Amino acid sequence: MDAVRIIAASRRGLAEANTVQGVIVEAWQAQALAEAVGSHLAIFGPYEVRSRARGLGDAGGRFSGGLLCPASVGGGLRAAQLSEVRDAKAALTGLCLLLREVCEALVAVVLLADEEGMYWTCVEAMDTVDESRDRVGGILEKLEVRDRNPA
Repeated sequence: MDAVRIIAASRRGLAEANTVQGVIVEAWQAQALAEAVGSHLAIFGPYEVRSRARGLGDAGGRFSGGLLCPASVGGGLRAAQLSEVRDAKAALTGLCLLLREVCEALVAVVLLADEEGMYWTCVEAMDTVDESRDRVGGILEKLEVRDRNPA
């Protein structure tokens, strides 16, 4: 399945998450998707962005919040369905938006967290999501430079 479709499904999932556990599951899904998109672009993406995409794949894999969320809770990893990235710019723009929305949802969870473990899980997730979002922004900048200066 194309990355843009999976990202749209993830945004819907996050919008429908109405529990702390649901938000954590969606944060985990988004990070897995960032890892998958980064890894895919590191191999198949434009040459100019491959090293940055590898960094995105690495950053996406750092969130351990998935340990709290078995795949069965979220219906499995959406990222496992990724087979192609037809439009890298559209996928990265959508991923950046998804990651921003995840951060916002996690802030709301942190404010309501009544146990220290959940608080620190959310803080860790926000840090990882923010790093991934920065990396996506860097890849988008490289693509824009490439498009402005065709060889």
